[in-house]
Amino acid sequence: MNRQIKILGIVIMVCYFAAFLKLNQIQVFQAGAYNDRPENTRAQLRDFNKPRGDIVTAEGEIAATSLVVRSELRYQRVYPEAELFAHVTGYYSFRLGSTGVERVYNAELTGRTPSLQLHELSGFFADQSSEGDVVLTLRGQVQRAARDALGGLEGSVVALDPRSGDIIAMYSNPTYDPNVISANQGEAAVDAKTMLDAAPSKPLLSRAYQERYFPGSTFKIVTATAGLTSNKVTETTPDYPVVQSYTPPLTTRPIKNFDGNMCGGTLFVILQKSCNSSFAQMAAETLGPDPMIAAAEAAGFNDAPPIDLTRPATSVYPTNFGAVVSTPEGAAPVYEDTPALAQTGIGQNDVAATPLQMALVAAGVANKGRIMAPHVMSEIRARDGAVVASYADSPWRDSMSPENAEILRRAMISVVSDGTASILAMPGFDVGGKTGTAQLGLDPPQSHAWIIAFAGPAGQAPTIAVAVMVQGVDGASGSTGGRVAGPIAKQVLQAALLPG
Repeated sequence: MNRQIKILGIVIMVCYFAAFLKLNQIQVFQAGAYNDRPENTRAQLRDFNKPRGDIVTAEGEIAATSLVVRSELRYQRVYPEAELFAHVTGYYSFRLGSTGVERVYNAELTGRTPSLQLHELSGFFADQSSEGDVVLTLRGQVQRAARDALGGLEGSVVALDPRSGDIIAMYSNPTYDPNVISANQGEAAVDAKTMLDAAPSKPLLSRAYQERYFPGSTFKIVTATAGLTSNKVTETTPDYPVVQSYTPPLTTRPIKNFDGNMCGGTLFVILQKSCNSSFAQMAAETLGPDPMIAAAEAAGFNDAPPIDLTRPATSVYPTNFGAVVSTPEGAAPVYEDTPALAQTGIGQNDVAATPLQMALVAAGVANKGRIMAPHVMSEIRARDGAVVASYADSPWRDSMSPENAEILRRAMISVVSDGTASILAMPGFDVGGKTGTAQLGLDPPQSHAWIIAFAGPAGQAPTIAVAVMVQGVDGASGSTGGRVAGPIAKQVLQAALLPG
């Protein structure tokens, strides 16, 4: 009998110890995971019945705030500017979760970071709450300029400070009103989200950083970078032939210059005139795959940018062009897919980029070859205004050497002074640019209109880099980028550099 009692006691102790370990595992190590589960309605009710911090612009304009309401949920999240900042703030919904800044900085907005909780304790006797405000890098004036300039066109605008990675403006159209998704009336919010999900124009997705497009001739900056970095291209060599088209090895299909123009020359000239023939030949015969892949990946292709927003798309440059077919003297080896390689040199074929990525390409040129990590958060403030955290600027990529960046900086300035981006010229400022027209192969012809640019006070480091993409423009003229995207970029540059 005593032996049976001992065995029973041991079993009870083992069960107790196992339960103790499991409870500690749940409460200590898995608490955060359980707390963040969407089905955890207790956590949701807690968060929607306590204050939540504001999201504000660099100037202090409120982009998201919470209002006290009389319902089961004490607080209602509202967005005073509706669609203006929607693709940055995201939404915060009891039924549908959260996106954007609302999701990435949820711990700060709810006051659950150590720095905010410590600050709350330090002000214990002042009866202050712990939620934090997220201060954005975005400037409302520049964001409005992007929206107004884009108007009813489908596309996006990205503007950033190349020295820090601060996103100054990021606007995408079509967009949506986050108020309808964040409404506490659950069924209405679900219905609104369902309609937005079903819309062919995909308004919930930001064309600025969540969608990819052929970058067209704006990618020629990357091709030029590959040439300079490999030492196979300089300011004066090669001198590409002045022709109407270029036919790569292994194909009879020529790559034509826009409108049948005769085009060729050295680096500055072929950038100014945006010569398809020259850049296709540069990629296929002067360089070959390896320098092209290296330059694209150094600029950020094939890797998602480290932006503090949800689900950024990865821009793509192909990495497999097949086996070597021949090794002609004085030229790069010919690969099975050398015709495709030639197309990538002008931003076509399988090259796909977000507008954010192309803004970073321009920023790399502007910032001596260094691409800073893009971000939308500037700092976190406690409710009493004290700064408890700041974004630490950090490099993401070294896209080229400072010496080659200086060559391309001057080359892009020459595209504004003497080439296809002349619309960007601003007295008193050094402005560099590159236009692009990405043909979509449709009948009747359509193309994406692009422009990338940087600008700053004359003789000083550039303070802004911009990318504009207008989607599905009728026609395929080489002037489309400058004619359609150029005026949009100009208005954004003016808003950033000439505030008033």
